[in-house]
Amino acid sequence: MPQTLEDGSPLCRLVAWELTRSCNLACKHCRAEAHMEPYPGELSTDEAKALIDSFKQVGDPIIIFTGGEPLLRKDIFELVKHASDQGLRCVMAPNGTLLNPENVARLKAAGIQRCSISIDGPDAATHDVFRGVPGAFEAAMRGIQYLTDAGVEFQINTTVTKDNLHQFKEIYTLADSLGAKAWHIFLLVPTGRAAGMADQVIAATEYEQVLNWFYDFRKTTSMHLKATCAPHYYRIMRQRAAAEGLPVDRENFGMDAMTRGCLGGTGFCFVSHVGIVQPCGYLDLNCGDIKQKPFPEIWRTSPQFKQFRTPSDYEGKCGPCEFHRVCGGCRARAYTMAGNYMAEEPLCSYTPKRLCKAL
Repeated sequence: MPQTLEDGSPLCRLVAWELTRSCNLACKHCRAEAHMEPYPGELSTDEAKALIDSFKQVGDPIIIFTGGEPLLRKDIFELVKHASDQGLRCVMAPNGTLLNPENVARLKAAGIQRCSISIDGPDAATHDVFRGVPGAFEAAMRGIQYLTDAGVEFQINTTVTKDNLHQFKEIYTLADSLGAKAWHIFLLVPTGRAAGMADQVIAATEYEQVLNWFYDFRKTTSMHLKATCAPHYYRIMRQRAAAEGLPVDRENFGMDAMTRGCLGGTGFCFVSHVGIVQPCGYLDLNCGDIKQKPFPEIWRTSPQFKQFRTPSDYEGKCGPCEFHRVCGGCRARAYTMAGNYMAEEPLCSYTPKRLCKAL
């Protein structure tokens, strides 16, 4: 497959699609501030299928069926099958509490290849507080067992906060014991309901420590570990690898060697429940409405996406940084914490070499 589209736009490699914003949980960090009641304006089944039909015009993206809680969408199995029949890799992000043997079997038959289940504490006492519903932990554990019984791969996602930082080894141990194929840590972006969790955002120095710990910890396990919403991990990975004399290639670092930190608008995008295309789910920036303009046209021509693809448009230290190509800074965090989505990453403590020379 070519590296770019014929007009020079990057390939779309990953789409997170918020099928519905309705959810049966009330998580403290929810970007969507989701609730159980139906939301108006969600894409119809026909509109959703038309969107799926357009994806291959801009690449061969992995489709993440997410929410809210995607199982609350009545046509979920039909939409997954429609995408799978086109050869698109289909994965899903349920919260785990609504999984049962019947719907897991139907998801597998429709074409779901992996589910991601969010676990933010090693036990019910910690996880349930974060999720806002008593019993969420035990229900998620049952859901994971149903996935295992059916032979559907799953990964564990964990959001990093000050409250659970000290429990990370325990959470990993739990993920390992459950048979997770991967463990993804997400650095908190204070948007949506998480805007009220500003006191849980770790400082830039703690950020650096966590990502260095993550770099070292990944050497101790064969499980795939990934840092998400943590673009400067890809700078740290290269700094540490250089110090160790290791080439950054697939043999040593797997797909982490082949990707970039912030992919919003450059290889990844988010589609909301009403069809608004955004750089990611944490950056509430309207880059186009698929009800008014075809998705491939939005991907190719969105002015905001073009900014994200232009290094000189980045402000502060992110633009001149020698690690810009592999990092890019978190655009959502820049927006929520600095009020400008092109500003420098607020939680990066690194000073680029070019700026050091100017001081």
